Amino acid sequence: MMKISILDDYFHTLRTLPCFRKLDGHDVIVWKDHVQDVGTLAERLRDAEVLVLFRERTQIRAPLLERLPMLKLISQRSVYPHIDIDACTRLGVIVSSSQHPGTPSYGAAELTWGLVLAAMRQIPQQMAALKTGKWQIGVGNSLHDKTLGIYGYGRIGRVIAGYGRAFGMKVLVWARPATLAAARAEGYTTAPSKEAFFADCDIISLHMRLVEATRHIVTAADLARMKPTALLVNTSRAPLIEPGALVDALRQGRPGMAAVDVYEEEPVLDTYHPLLNMDNVVCTPHIGYVSRDEYETQFADIFDQITAFASGAPINVVNPDALKGRKI
Repeated sequence: MMKISILDDYFHTLRTLPCFRKLDGHDVIVWKDHVQDVGTLAERLRDAEVLVLFRERTQIRAPLLERLPMLKLISQRSVYPHIDIDACTRLGVIVSSSQHPGTPSYGAAELTWGLVLAAMRQIPQQMAALKTGKWQIGVGNSLHDKTLGIYGYGRIGRVIAGYGRAFGMKVLVWARPATLAAARAEGYTTAPSKEAFFADCDIISLHMRLVEATRHIVTAADLARMKPTALLVNTSRAPLIEPGALVDALRQGRPGMAAVDVYEEEPVLDTYHPLLNMDNVVCTPHIGYVSRDEYETQFADIFDQITAFASGAPINVVNPDALKGRKI
């Protein structure tokens, strides 16, 4: 039996999932509230041998790790810019994280398309106006025959491209050379340059993992090239965009609209946040992967990593050097 702590399960959802049975026999504590204070976390996690994370909701850095002497394993899914891997390795803490190649997040793809429709047809604004006694507040835009730009042709980008094709849109792709070749092989048009991509698209949706090579990859200059009628959608990660650039670009009118599910600092609890106070922006609170089906898929992997560790054969280890100093 291991002592397992799970952070940031806002709605106590995990215990209701079938995959939670994978943790039968272990001592599991689930924390519902979000805390980033190192002292509070150190107190909560002082006996934890295993730490389960909801993606990047909580930062796990050296000052915290150094106060968790019992910790042996961090189990999560996808990339890990929020975890100090070097500190984990130095302290003998194994990080297991399935990269789930070839498995798209349909929840994130579906939310992306919902945001596209909501922004283009002003659905949230029209609903809010109707509740105040106003009948129609403007004219939206249809999708048919518009140009949909997919920035990053990976697991989710592929799905979004298919949605665009189903809606009769022209799909244009910009990505790394290898994935541009994959997009062309699957019948999609690729942009001749990054500059042309931002200038020509009516809607641009970002679909890249956040790694050092992609951090701030969308610049203020890129956004300034977009049409005043264009829409930028970001359901991936906020730091893909240069800090502050999206708010400034929207104020300057290029692009004319945005739909976002991710923010530079989360959770966003400040009602004066600029994106929440722009009539041309549709905002959701990072719910791209927040669906029961997606949780079941993701946490089945996360819990499998724990059972593998408990059996003495860790899987999906991202810091194999930690195995040399593994805690018993």
